[in-house]
Amino acid sequence: MTNRIAELETLKADLEARLARYEAHQRRETGALDKDSEEQATQTQNDEVVDSLEQETRTELVQIARALDRINNGLGDECEGCGEAIDPRRLQVLPYTTVCVNCAGD
Repeated sequence: MTNRIAELETLKADLEARLARYEAHQRRETGALDKDSEEQATQTQNDEVVDSLEQETRTELVQIARALDRINNGLGDECEGCGEAIDPRRLQVLPYTTVCVNCAGD
C-alpha cells in the first residue's frame, strides 16, 4: 500500500506541475496573441486543446485525492461499488481507481 501511496503522490505532483503550465499558457505568460490573424487562429485552437487538457488534469487530480482519502481510511483496495477487493493488477495500471473492473463497466 505504501508503494501505491508514493506512486499516487508522484503522479499528483506531476499533474500539479502540468496544471501550472496549462494555467500559465491560458494567462499568456509567454506573451500576447500574435498580430497575424492566421497565427491568432492557430493560437486560439491551441487554447481549446489546452482547456481540454487542463480539465482532464483537474479530473485526474480529484480522482487521486479520492483514492488517497480512501487509502487513509483503510478502504484503498476495496471497490466502492461492490465492496470486493480491487484486483492488484488494476491498481498497478490505474493507481487512483476506486472501483473494480466489474463496477467500472456498469
